[in-house]
Amino acid sequence: MVDLTRRSLMATSTAAALGASVAGVASASDSEISEGDTPGAPSVEGSLKRLSTTAFGAEVTGPFVFEDGSLLYSLQHPEEANPEPFGRAAVGYFSGFTFEFDGNNDDFPEVGIPDTEEKQRRVRSEAGDYTVLIQGREPIGDGEERLGVTQTPDGTDITQRNFAGTQYGGAATNPDCNQFVPTDEDGTEGYLFTNWENSPGCISRVFLSQDEDGEWSADPEDAMNLPNTDAFRDIGGTRINCYGDLSPWETPVSSEENYAHPRVSLTHTVGDVVEAGSGEGILGACQFWNRPNPSEIQSAVDEYDEVDGWYVQGYWAMTGVEFLAYYLGAEPADQSGDTNLATTPIDDVYPNPYRYGYHVDIREPTAEEPDPIKYWVAGRASWEAPDFQGDDRTLYGCSDGDSKGIYKFVADESIPSYENTDDIAGMLYAPKITNDAANAAESGQRNSPAQTPLEVEWIPLGHATNGEVESWIAEYDDITQADYLETHADTDWQEDPAAAIKEADLEVIANGNRNYITNEEIVEWAAQYEEDGPDGVDEDLRRVPFLETRAAAKEIGASIEFNKAEGVDSVDDSQPGDFVYFGISEFNDDLADATGDVQMDRVDGGVVYRAELGPDYDVSTLEPVITGPDFTDGPQDADDALRNIDNVYTMRDGRVLCCEDGFGGPSRSYPNDGLYVFQPNVQVDVDSMAVGYGQTGQATLTASSLPTGFSGAEVTVSVSNPEVATISGVEFPDDLGLTERSVSSDGSTVTIRVADTDRNVQAGGRNVPLATLTVRGDSTGTTDLQVAVGQMDDEDGNAVGANARTGVLVTGPPTVTGGAAPTDPDGDGRYEDLNGNGRLDYEDIEILFSNFDADSVAMNESAYDFNENGQLDFDDVVDLYEEVN
Repeated sequence: MVDLTRRSLMATSTAAALGASVAGVASASDSEISEGDTPGAPSVEGSLKRLSTTAFGAEVTGPFVFEDGSLLYSLQHPEEANPEPFGRAAVGYFSGFTFEFDGNNDDFPEVGIPDTEEKQRRVRSEAGDYTVLIQGREPIGDGEERLGVTQTPDGTDITQRNFAGTQYGGAATNPDCNQFVPTDEDGTEGYLFTNWENSPGCISRVFLSQDEDGEWSADPEDAMNLPNTDAFRDIGGTRINCYGDLSPWETPVSSEENYAHPRVSLTHTVGDVVEAGSGEGILGACQFWNRPNPSEIQSAVDEYDEVDGWYVQGYWAMTGVEFLAYYLGAEPADQSGDTNLATTPIDDVYPNPYRYGYHVDIREPTAEEPDPIKYWVAGRASWEAPDFQGDDRTLYGCSDGDSKGIYKFVADESIPSYENTDDIAGMLYAPKITNDAANAAESGQRNSPAQTPLEVEWIPLGHATNGEVESWIAEYDDITQADYLETHADTDWQEDPAAAIKEADLEVIANGNRNYITNEEIVEWAAQYEEDGPDGVDEDLRRVPFLETRAAAKEIGASIEFNKAEGVDSVDDSQPGDFVYFGISEFNDDLADATGDVQMDRVDGGVVYRAELGPDYDVSTLEPVITGPDFTDGPQDADDALRNIDNVYTMRDGRVLCCEDGFGGPSRSYPNDGLYVFQPNVQVDVDSMAVGYGQTGQATLTASSLPTGFSGAEVTVSVSNPEVATISGVEFPDDLGLTERSVSSDGSTVTIRVADTDRNVQAGGRNVPLATLTVRGDSTGTTDLQVAVGQMDDEDGNAVGANARTGVLVTGPPTVTGGAAPTDPDGDGRYEDLNGNGRLDYEDIEILFSNFDADSVAMNESAYDFNENGQLDFDDVVDLYEEVN
């Protein structure tokens, strides 16, 4: 991604790349702590190896691994002074190199640090030669277009050479995400889709093919810029296309990193504006979206005597908004020769702010003209990246920038199953960090993010269909810059435009931009939400969490505190038990202050978290696996550490490509960003499970991956509460030659020892079973199944780094009728199937009603608290009746 950051050395080069007037950024919080020597910074739970360093001035973005293991990534905004081909934006692959997909980083040699200027000015790797496939602004197709450059409807390139004014990033200088859609079974030819992070945004499609020697080539004649098609203009085009994903249904998805979306700046809420009676010191950029020359609002509030200037979050990303209007067909009335007139509004066609900041799915990607859809229902944000899960329903997204969120959307049905994409329906969620250890005020101390997981619950914001949200958005389509002046100023802008703009600015600061959703509507939505939940708000307020996602989530207390959430990914077709990786580029500002749910130590080098997918594709614990350096560290700590994570890309063998976005920052002896490969430690875990009262079940003990093979191990599993359950037996897979078990007399602990004497477990093995435990449920309740790895050796006898993961066992309530024990058909922790026949039926209601005062029910209230009010009452019978019916 391209972003304004706190790193002063980066500011100049990034500003030049953006073409924006960028000087600095305010901290998100006055109470942010100073950075010191944070425990565990830097550190890695596994191994980290540098595969490449990129050219001077560039970020490492858009990694993609082909079916055969070939690797490419984007050369984003390199410095022009670099030697060719490294001085122009490009996408290239590493000729002569392929990953082996065995989970082991031994398939490539590590490249050293770039310790000379000659090394710093080129893309380097010891694994293969970086070979350019495509470069921005090169002619494509029939020669009427240039790669990565959007055009007006009449075919004029939208560049600063053709139009005066600001543009978010020079046209075709910021290639980011790459996704490849094959057109043959072997994956040796197909279309490469590349995001160009500009405004107007661009997504290019270029045909690639691989020859018999494994070398790739591009065909610029079979290439197109998708936004220059009618299908893209019909949805308003796109802006600031950052990272993306390849969906499980094999379509490329591009995320709009609409940094200009903040309604309020940094840690503030809309409620703060209403309470103060003014937005002075609070408002964010999007309140000034339809202002003439919108990116100049920062200099305006700094100059107005009537207000004290403040950092208008996202103002710099308003660059290119007027160019977006030209893309949509607006007459450039504000253009006069080489001058962009600050006092002449665009009054015919103007972009609707609620049409930008979404995930764009490119359906029919290989058709002559692909069909784009936006997931309006998945929330509006500065999306860096999406990650679609293997259930085809669950989507996680990271919103980049200061005081932003990680969000989740869950569709009611499989997303590709909807024949009409307007019918895609689901619930949008925001995060709530709940563990005391993450909060200095609650824990009594400030803990290190390297050593402290984040426990997360998901707050439902609202449910809607894609078509409903788009219809709400459409209500704001005809608003222009003239409306900004005519709604908020009494002065006639045609007679005194400068006075009208100032009057309108001050009115918006005082009372909000009344052309769009109002402050009062957001506060009222939150009040109704708190009273009646997300489904109980007035019909005309249902739009709020979808169009003003960040503002709505903050208003109801969600943890919108993440700083630069830049990466999220899991293995393709992910399943429960797989990991989702989240990259937080800087752990500072609102994460390291004295406010909010997260109050921890500061690590400016960032953190990579991972979370295990639960049975319902939920994630509840973010555990740190890579922690970057403090910026007070020296080169001895920082030169080989991952710094300022950007994109993350999970390969099929469980390794993770980690891209950096920290060019020129402190700590290191060199300025360049790099591409690292993370090889996680072996995970030894035991299944979580539910058993009936007095019944038994099996839990498998598994090693997640064994990239260097396996010779043997000693592992202990303990039941934390043996009153709830006990271990009654152990079985071993036939592949393990020598096995031994030792079960304690009370059934609370078992130690197993195994040796692979016949070498049946091969290097690169995944999800290797070590033993199956038989566990009996003895009383109603929940207990942990704790795992401890005493020793694990690879096929050469070397110690294997292994992390143990705890399982959870739930024992259901005893029989109510004397027959079968109740069951929990939907896995929600409540036992609707009281007669134990495996389904819900009317007899279950009768049993609960007739035995309401029996000990078997009364002593297990949590099992039958169907209305979730913390007690047993007759409304639980009513709720069960409604569920059965």
